[in-house]
Amino acid sequence: MEAVEALVPEGARERVNRRWGEILQETRVAQTGGQILFGLLLSIAFTSRFESLSSFGRGLYIVTVVLGASSTAALIAPVSIHRCLSGLRMKHQVVEAAGRMMACGIILLALTIACTLLLILTVVLPGPLALVIVATVMVWFVLCWYVLPLRLRHRAGRRSR
Repeated sequence: MEAVEALVPEGARERVNRRWGEILQETRVAQTGGQILFGLLLSIAFTSRFESLSSFGRGLYIVTVVLGASSTAALIAPVSIHRCLSGLRMKHQVVEAAGRMMACGIILLALTIACTLLLILTVVLPGPLALVIVATVMVWFVLCWYVLPLRLRHRAGRRSR
């Protein structure tokens, strides 16, 4: 099927419609994870253990919640952008802006996850081990979310030459 699709040139309208559909699917996946994490983060302040957090833990919690809220805003932005500009024949601009907001939201989501891990692991583990584990996990995120796709893109570019 892909070989047949590759033979038929994609017009500008088809391309922007395809990209919009892809962004919507990606948004659904990222939003769900981000919103669940954000909801759980909001509930932490109402637990009995929250009172025993150090000032570092409380500060880290505040940073984490702000990152979670920011991530949620960025990941929901494509819906708002579309709603505000729908019918104005600006689909190309909507897709471009939505793509930028998705990229921003994904970075903020990764930072939220890193801070959440750090918050939990500093309570559970002694010393700098928490930082080592968080750094290792974030290297894994970078490999999965950025290095692998860029490597695949580079390979595809070499094959098309």
